[in-house]
Amino acid sequence: MHVSTLRCDQCAVRNRAVCAALAPEERRELARLGHRRLLKRGETLFAAGDRNTLSATLTTGVLKLSSFDPDGTEHIVSLIHPAGFAGELFQPVAHHHVIAVTDCDLCVFPRREYEAALDRFPALGRAMLRRSAAALVDSRALLAAVTRRSARRRLAAFLVALGRAANDVDCHPAERFDLVLSRAEIASLLGMTIETVSRQLSRFEQE
Repeated sequence: MHVSTLRCDQCAVRNRAVCAALAPEERRELARLGHRRLLKRGETLFAAGDRNTLSATLTTGVLKLSSFDPDGTEHIVSLIHPAGFAGELFQPVAHHHVIAVTDCDLCVFPRREYEAALDRFPALGRAMLRRSAAALVDSRALLAAVTRRSARRRLAAFLVALGRAANDVDCHPAERFDLVLSRAEIASLLGMTIETVSRQLSRFEQE
């Protein structure tokens, strides 16, 4: 894990993250509260049950929100893509593990100071509300994709969602993107077996 100061002028998502709603001086003030953190694939940003002390904006990479059964079986709840927000504001304890699916670059802030910034900068609060609403829509779309559908349709809907997340605009999916999840992770997220995921991916490739 590597930590350094924030450089907003070099941020890959400076025009898409919630902080884009701020005036330049407000953004500089917010940046002084945080720091940059690099995570390697597989490293944990937050763990379920930990004191909820941090929040973060993802600038590059992909994070996953997961829960684990007592036997260690992982259940992936959702994914966080660049410009997405990680952390549970106004909660004393983290409810999910937040784990790097790929190498990740993040802007990390103390949770309480970020919450205070939402009050101090109304534009930031409104942007966060819009981002939370969009995340809720995405979660509902994923739920619709994995219930009462064939395995083929579930996987197709998931791939389209990944393509949309990989594009800077919402009107269509990216033409090319990296499939960053393993087949086991896709199976966990979609409620399928690894064998079914492998079989359906092979069919898509053949077609």
